[in-house]
Amino acid sequence: MEGTGSGSGAASAMADWSLVLWTLCSVLLPVLITLWCSLQRARRQLLIRDIFRKSKHAWHYTDLFGQPSYCCVCAQHILRGAFCTCCGLRASEGCLKKAEQLFLCKEIMMRSNGGAHSSMPHHWIRGNVPLCSCCVVCRQQCGTQPKLCDYRCVWCQYTVHDECMMDCLKTEECTFGEFRDLIIPPYYLSTINQMRKEKRNSYEKVVPYCRKHWMPVIVLANTRSGNNMGETLLGEFKILLNPVQVFDLSKITPAKALQLCTLLPCNAVRVLVCGGDGTVGWVLDAIDEMKIKGQERFIPQVAILPLGTGNDLSNTLGWGAGYAGEVPVEQILLNVMEADGIKLDRWKVQVTNKGYYNLRKPKVFTMNNYFSIGPDALMALNFHAHREKTPSLFSSRIINKAVYFFYGTKDCLVQECKDLNKKVELELDGERIELPNLEGIIVLNIGYWGGGCRLWEGMGDEPYPLARHDDGLLEVVGVHGSFHCAQIQVKLANPVRLGQAHTVRLILKSSKMPMQVDGEPWAQGPCTVTITHKTHALMLYHSGEQTDDDASSVSEQDHVREQTDEDL
Repeated sequence: MEGTGSGSGAASAMADWSLVLWTLCSVLLPVLITLWCSLQRARRQLLIRDIFRKSKHAWHYTDLFGQPSYCCVCAQHILRGAFCTCCGLRASEGCLKKAEQLFLCKEIMMRSNGGAHSSMPHHWIRGNVPLCSCCVVCRQQCGTQPKLCDYRCVWCQYTVHDECMMDCLKTEECTFGEFRDLIIPPYYLSTINQMRKEKRNSYEKVVPYCRKHWMPVIVLANTRSGNNMGETLLGEFKILLNPVQVFDLSKITPAKALQLCTLLPCNAVRVLVCGGDGTVGWVLDAIDEMKIKGQERFIPQVAILPLGTGNDLSNTLGWGAGYAGEVPVEQILLNVMEADGIKLDRWKVQVTNKGYYNLRKPKVFTMNNYFSIGPDALMALNFHAHREKTPSLFSSRIINKAVYFFYGTKDCLVQECKDLNKKVELELDGERIELPNLEGIIVLNIGYWGGGCRLWEGMGDEPYPLARHDDGLLEVVGVHGSFHCAQIQVKLANPVRLGQAHTVRLILKSSKMPMQVDGEPWAQGPCTVTITHKTHALMLYHSGEQTDDDASSVSEQDHVREQTDEDL
């Protein structure tokens, strides 16, 4: 009996140890496999990063291509790998080194063979041609076979079937395609570089293709704006243009990027700003710096691709209330080519603190859109503070507007800005204005406010003149609170119109109030705010699709463009 008991005890202990062992294996084995895979992935990423760092291609790694893709080296179908954002080359991880050796990227500069009449051959890349592209020889669709096939020129974007490719096409002169008027050719920069060495600056004589209407475009994209589409747009513009024309504003300031204008013909350059109204203001400030440096003749005209949250300036100039990829990049470039030049008033906002012992210099801002004090500035201040704490949450235009709505609803209940008319004095062109019971005052330079609302014109049959952005006049309105702002935006109410003026002076007598200039908010104590005209900016107006609100102002815009053309 004792032997049987001890035997069964030993068997039970062995079973327990076996269970523990198998449990450890079932837990540790997946952990070890995961660690090994992570180590291999980290090692692979380190090797890829080293290749990217030394490469002349602008490689970008992706875990999943958005369309059927084939490796340019082994011709195999690939789901993940790297693609060049400049020339469009695609390769698997294992073929990156070979691709680097076999294929050249777009050349930013090259040797010219004949000064202003230089030319360059096509730069063909095989495979992965754009969908629905047609062969320039037989006019049939390219890229229809499920394999690496057909050719594309990285400059003119022409595509050719394998069987249609002839020796003459390989040496034929590239015309740079439909965007020839916007592209800076590689040989142009080489010629300019040689002229600078020889201390010659007559760049107008080196116009490519002997074209009179050459209008090179410079793209400035803010990858942190709005819905974070800037990085995708950078790659798409680099494919269509010379990569030297495309700048990431998170890596280079607008002032440095705009120095490229000084190497191009006078009054010919157009700048496309991809970002929100704040990014546009940043670029316009850099253009003002060019004026101070004596570079007025190189001042470019500015177009906007709206990536921000409000985009009121973009809306005013006909570029839309927001961009989410619904319009192809090719169409955007065509819109920039066809846009008309107009002027935009820019204003100086000087904030002088009150106090007998105030030794600080006045704050000075430049205003393009509007200045405000009251509930909308409070919403902007709360939004800004929340975004500074958790910037990762604000990656979508919808989320941004939802946060604005939350703070607006909160202010409807709290009413932090009530009795504003007792705390401030308002002067328009030196004449004091008697204020009704208000919670906010808004000073407008442009037609749109609050993410797409035409504030000054309002609604109904009241005969108010259209707000213009080039007449040297500011429109001043008041609001009764956050709920009144919401009613105005959905066209259920009108603002309190206080008047128009060339100079606006606002005195905050007591307490602390939220203020904002073009979406940049702060809390301000007793002070005097003076708004005076500063300068004009040369902008581009897109007369494309128009809303009902815009239709009434077409004649005004036509008048503005005629005046600008005469000035230019």
